[in-house]
Amino acid sequence: MASIELSSENFDRVVADNDMVVIDFWAPWCGPCRSFAPVFEAASAKNPDVVFAKVDTDAQQELAQSFGIRSIPTLMIFRQRVILFSEAGAMPGKDLDSVLEQAKALDMTEVHRKIAEEQAQQ
Repeated sequence: MASIELSSENFDRVVADNDMVVIDFWAPWCGPCRSFAPVFEAASAKNPDVVFAKVDTDAQQELAQSFGIRSIPTLMIFRQRVILFSEAGAMPGKDLDSVLEQAKALDMTEVHRKIAEEQAQQ
């Protein structure tokens, strides 16, 4: 499955409407971003149950700023609207596969419970 382009107009809807969304924050001029693109697309093909999306940080500066993106590429994984993973830098395919497996294996009921507890303590 090909990745989709995210913008400030469709970001919230895509994250809300899908169980798991993997987002690559990138820019066309970024060499490491271009070298990571085939790894990202290969992971997308291997994981048809996951939405893979890209945010062009040049075209979507406000969206990138809202997530504190300071270095690209940056990879984020959302599951049930929760950011489970965020890391800057191009990632080897085997590492991306491992992170995806871990994100899929999480008990999201437990994750939401912990978030609720943390919010109640604040």
